[in-house]
Amino acid sequence: MSTLTHLQVLRPDRGRQPDAVAEEVPVAFEYNGIAHAVMLATPADLEDLAFGFSLSEGIVPSPADVLGLDVREGEGGITLAIDIAGAAFAQLKERRRTLAGRTGCGLCGTESLAQVARDLAGVPPGLTFPLPALYEGMRRLPRHQHLQQATGAAHAAARIDPAGNPDFVREDVGRHNALDKTLGALLRSGGRADGALIVTSRASFEMVQKAAALGFGILGAVSAPTAAAVRLAERLGVTLVGFLRNDDCAVYCHAQRLQGLEA
Repeated sequence: MSTLTHLQVLRPDRGRQPDAVAEEVPVAFEYNGIAHAVMLATPADLEDLAFGFSLSEGIVPSPADVLGLDVREGEGGITLAIDIAGAAFAQLKERRRTLAGRTGCGLCGTESLAQVARDLAGVPPGLTFPLPALYEGMRRLPRHQHLQQATGAAHAAARIDPAGNPDFVREDVGRHNALDKTLGALLRSGGRADGALIVTSRASFEMVQKAAALGFGILGAVSAPTAAAVRLAERLGVTLVGFLRNDDCAVYCHAQRLQGLEA
């Protein structure tokens, strides 16, 4: 399925001109044949999305617990049919059973307010990272944002190494989806949670939670964080950086991880 559609638009004083628009389709997650969540996403890198969402949302504890994955296209959208290990599936069923009948909050497939703040251990201290590498990574990221260049409608996420090189760059119309795709691509390759994560969006509570769940201690965003994201990052030991652009930023917590940061 294509990630964009070409059409004609009417521009004032210029008449009709060609344009490219990003595709956004319903993507359903099924675990061992049981429907779990539906979200709108860009129809690309869906295997990465399946792995990243499953791990970052705590549905499976490790990539090895994803036993199979089938991407099925249909008239109404795409289904990610994910087979997971028995213990993980039993835990998922128990979570759904105990929450049956409660009010849903709709947060990344979460069914109840009780599930919003997960019980995470936090990120161990000790990792340090050069601040100039964050700047360099954000400078280099746009050259990898092909969907954004074509449509102007996509977010991106990437891991940055200490030299400022972005890898596992993934794009999506949804910022959470882009981050899950990056995390999934990293996990599928056997990579580790080293370096830093950057996103071309604001930093929300859920994004901090996803980063911490997979062991990343640094999350940088081109825009602002929310207050809830700052409080969660403080509690989980995540260095949260906002307004990361043009060799400038705002560090909201755990600044000790960043090398070259002047107080």
